Amino acid sequence: MQALSAAYDRLLLALAIVASLMLATMMLIICADVLLRNVALVAGVHGVEWSNEVSEALLYWITLLAAPWLLRQGQHIRVDILLRAIPKRIAWGCELLADVLALGCCIALVVYGTKAAWASYAAGSVTIKTLVTPEWWSLVPLPAAFALLAIEVVFRMHRLLNGERAPRDDAVSAS
Repeated sequence: MQALSAAYDRLLLALAIVASLMLATMMLIICADVLLRNVALVAGVHGVEWSNEVSEALLYWITLLAAPWLLRQGQHIRVDILLRAIPKRIAWGCELLADVLALGCCIALVVYGTKAAWASYAAGSVTIKTLVTPEWWSLVPLPAAFALLAIEVVFRMHRLLNGERAPRDDAVSAS
């Protein structure tokens, strides 16, 4: 299990690096758009027409690519004040319950997202804005990301079940 976890950790790190590169790309696109709208560097060019659309897509991809890595690092949003106030074994049970619910939600989103992406692909749906793209291109990342999140939740559950019967120490608001 350790080797599998380490390999999965490397995959999530690679996805986080890709998300970081996408963020840098988005920043460059937005800066180029603002510059070209305000400074006549190229005759007849008044901005990057597709910048908003591509920035929206990149923001979506960045979020989905980084989410499993953030969960792995314990850097997700977490309200743990109650877990720190109740007995450790009960808090541990709450952690386990939260993981079970998270796994169920992730699986539901994988199933729903896959069905939506497949239906879009089968129908040949397109998104028409400045750019015309197949709609399923924007739908496929959702089930993929939630499949990765589901896998990470399973790893979290494994760590919780094999650790101390207490709430997790990652992502705590108070020490």
